[in-house]
Amino acid sequence: MRIDKYLKNARIIKRRTVAKEACEQERVTLNGKTAKPGAEVEAGDVIHIEFGTGSLTVKVLQTPNTVRKEDADSLYEVIS
Repeated sequence: MRIDKYLKNARIIKRRTVAKEACEQERVTLNGKTAKPGAEVEAGDVIHIEFGTGSLTVKVLQTPNTVRKEDADSLYEVIS
């Protein structure tokens, strides 16, 4: 699954276009490397996101194509 779609499905970033822009501005890393919007995400990957006021590091647990809003937080584990 593309990283911009994953960030939207997991509700880490509200809209896919915002997730795409964050990747293009090099504020998202995947396993320690700068991620492009089309980078593939798999279970076990580590994503680090720089927000304006802080940062978030998560470990990907699963990558389903569709997910209910209530189950979105089960897609990842917050590391820091």
